Amino acid sequence: MADMVRKPTPPRPSRRLLLGGGLVSVLVFLWLVVPGPWPITGGLAPRVFAHYFWGVESTLYRPAPDQPLAFSHVTHAGALEINCAFCHRTVEKEETASVPAVEQCIFCHKIISGTGDAAVAEVQKLRDAFQEEKPLNWVRVHRLPDHVQFVHEPHIRFFAQQDPAAPLEATCATCHGDVKTMTKVKQVRSLKMGDCVNCHKDYNAPTDCAACHY
Repeated sequence: MADMVRKPTPPRPSRRLLLGGGLVSVLVFLWLVVPGPWPITGGLAPRVFAHYFWGVESTLYRPAPDQPLAFSHVTHAGALEINCAFCHRTVEKEETASVPAVEQCIFCHKIISGTGDAAVAEVQKLRDAFQEEKPLNWVRVHRLPDHVQFVHEPHIRFFAQQDPAAPLEATCATCHGDVKTMTKVKQVRSLKMGDCVNCHKDYNAPTDCAACHY
């Protein structure tokens, strides 16, 4: 008699639930594998793999952002060998490295139009901004938390006082990478606390909390 009792059939998932689950799976796959402007970074899985197994640190960071003007460090810092402080004028004497304003760029480019159609077009954008009295809203590439105080001046001074003295561009490259080879500037170091502490240990610099958190 008991064998004749039919067992209840388990409920089948609805089509909406199946479609929703499939969509979530596809989105997670895209976030992990495909590069793109995601909240952390595109292609997270291969970037993490490269970081931990190959030591490729720069793979973990956001792609280089598009800027309002395609400023070429390859041309200015590379081919023309312009010193970093020529454009970032406060880097050797203040907390932050200033980003050049339109008025500073136009000092040279009022006369210099660039070489090639692409460069000429970018210089024209600069001249238009100057004529219209509009700023260039550069997109920030390197950012530290608000509770971290990083002052450029003592770091620049420290390396300048070494024997032999480090050239400014080499000091800047310690954190910012070799920008003269970058078509677009991007973050190449984590800039996290462990990264800073390790550097301070290497150069016998202070590692107490008050050095950066005050």
